[in-house]
Amino acid sequence: MEWNPPVPHRAGDRTAACWMAPCRSDGGSMHSHLAEQFASELINVRSDAELDRALGQVSRRLGFDHFALSLETRSVSRDNPGLLLHDYPDEWAKVYVAFDLAGQDPVRRACDKTVIGFAWDWIDDLVPLTRGDRQMLAVGRECGIGNGYTVPRHLPGIGRGTCTFAVKPEKKLPRRLFALAEMVGTLALSCALGLSGQCSQKPVPALSDRQRECLLWVARGKTAAEVAMILGISSETVIQHLKVARERYQVHCKQSLVVSALFDGLIGFGDIIRWRDTA
Repeated sequence: MEWNPPVPHRAGDRTAACWMAPCRSDGGSMHSHLAEQFASELINVRSDAELDRALGQVSRRLGFDHFALSLETRSVSRDNPGLLLHDYPDEWAKVYVAFDLAGQDPVRRACDKTVIGFAWDWIDDLVPLTRGDRQMLAVGRECGIGNGYTVPRHLPGIGRGTCTFAVKPEKKLPRRLFALAEMVGTLALSCALGLSGQCSQKPVPALSDRQRECLLWVARGKTAAEVAMILGISSETVIQHLKVARERYQVHCKQSLVVSALFDGLIGFGDIIRWRDTA
């Protein structure tokens, strides 16, 4: 199955043209200077607090009211919980945490469907919105968060990150500056990654071709016996290959092994989905 990314455009709305168009000449040089200045500031950032301040300043200058940056690394633990910076209203932050809305957030789901930034009013072009999703967005507006623009970044072998710029409910998004917001969000996530120390992480565990084959068929939903028939080897050999793969990844179940391999790019969603569509 070939997925064609939706055009971020609605009838009567020139959002697609706004995203693609360069800054107009009456403010283009000023906006380019803003991006260059932000990049220069990030070179000297040495802490989360300094990144937080820099993001707050640049988001206001871009015409947004709030920002949120999230970096979720593959090795999340008590000692390395990832990074979350934001200046959202306290009321919304408390609701989000109290009701554990992260697992239901349609913005997070939409991030898995695109490699470029998107405005929140394009979300239903990326993922289906449930009644609960719409209620969640409505509660956000009641708490002071209107529309937003989110920049997603997928980091193979490391994790995922997002940088969001939002406006108050009564305010319109500065759509003419989406390209700049994309640049700023990418720069901020690169800086956050450097601060996290994940750039110097351990190398990806090495799997043999046969171990990867066994893992791929398991990810496609096959049992060890079925994999054995497909590859022409014994079930015991398949089990042993998967055992060695788990040991190299230091995980204890096949689900964690599949997720780890997807993160590292040893297998891809396309390898799984395309096979299911043609099977």
